[in-house]
Amino acid sequence: MTTTPLMRAGLLLLALAPALAGAHGNAAHAGAPAASATTPLDEQHDWGRAGDPRQARRTVTLDMSDRMRFTPATVQVRLGETVRLRVKNRGAVLHELVIGTETELAAHAALMRKFPDMEHDAPYMAHVSPRRQADLVWTFNRPGTFHFGCLIPGHWEAGMRGLIEVR
Repeated sequence: MTTTPLMRAGLLLLALAPALAGAHGNAAHAGAPAASATTPLDEQHDWGRAGDPRQARRTVTLDMSDRMRFTPATVQVRLGETVRLRVKNRGAVLHELVIGTETELAAHAALMRKFPDMEHDAPYMAHVSPRRQADLVWTFNRPGTFHFGCLIPGHWEAGMRGLIEVR
């Protein structure tokens, strides 16, 4: 049987659905029951692992706005560095920061469009209410270029995303 690109995308979403369904953060999406799944702090991902806040020697502040942008949109990190990402929501609506690969974030954004009320909780995600801030501490122990974005329905598609370059 020959698979089309659309079929492959559907299969990818089905494969990722269990992992993504239990994943968001500290502020509720309207009306959804809280997910009970948690991610172990020592779980290794392609883009690193949860960091020990006591090991963070640098804080990078990322501003989020209702213009659907992060400032700065690119962050440079040294391989092995533990960084505190301070995410400030300068807007009037809920925003979030989720770290991952572009493929995983795009699939998660599609899932969020389908199930906008799902909640998640993982150390590589931070939900930030309007005019608030949150810290996310991450150890970037894999080289490469990784992505971050806001996966609230419509935000990713509007361009609310950025890059993390680990060298």
